[in-house]
Amino acid sequence: MRAIELCRTSVLGGHKDKCDHCGHLEISYNSCRNRHCPKCQTLAKEKWIEARSEDLLPIEYFHVVFTIPSELNPLVSMNRKVMYDLLFRSVSETIIELANDPKHLGAKPGVIGILHTWGQNLMDHPHIHCIVTGGGLSSDGSRWVSCRKGFFLPVKVMSALFRGKFLDHLKHCFKSGDLAFPGSISHLKESGTFDTFRKQFYERSGSSIANRPLAVPKVFSSISADIPTGSPSAITASSISRTAKSFSGGGIMPTATV
Repeated sequence: MRAIELCRTSVLGGHKDKCDHCGHLEISYNSCRNRHCPKCQTLAKEKWIEARSEDLLPIEYFHVVFTIPSELNPLVSMNRKVMYDLLFRSVSETIIELANDPKHLGAKPGVIGILHTWGQNLMDHPHIHCIVTGGGLSSDGSRWVSCRKGFFLPVKVMSALFRGKFLDHLKHCFKSGDLAFPGSISHLKESGTFDTFRKQFYERSGSSIANRPLAVPKVFSSISADIPTGSPSAITASSISRTAKSFSGGGIMPTATV
């Protein structure tokens, strides 16, 4: 934060440019060059967006967000690698399985998943943002199958499947001894206690999912599917630029493509 505050001020030093003819003097202060600074990273962000826009297809894209209940935060913070891997696996399996189902899409979509580890209030809030193609390749790979305009997959079905997969994988992680239970969560190391803790989430709607077309800049918050779909350029300028900005922060993990 201090680097951003002092960026291009006299505190960081600078240099003077003087005109050889009129003697006019210009003072230019040094940049902080910090990766979190919006002024110093703007050019890099724009270049990143331009490069990503070349990958876009002339199709509809969707923004899908998977979250977990806040009661799991202590377990996640003590087992980051295991839990983040588990979260990515549950998300990818959910999208691919439902999209491949002939009752829904019957095709294999393209997905980019990005992990955010905290929310806008800077509190722990692990969740994955996905950019998903509005359709996919048929099972034999011979043709493109488009989803219904403005609709990717049913939110309630996706939520239920994701919740089941996540909790099932969590059970296997416990049985295989991959989880650690230090300090405040030490009581969960007991098999019966952990099983009771895990099963409470089956009856809850904590796995909220936002499933909507990518369009003009909007705050990613509530579940919605009624935002007008944007062109590929609009998609790039809003949602992908948010991704680029996020790469400058500490609350994000590398992308995973499924």
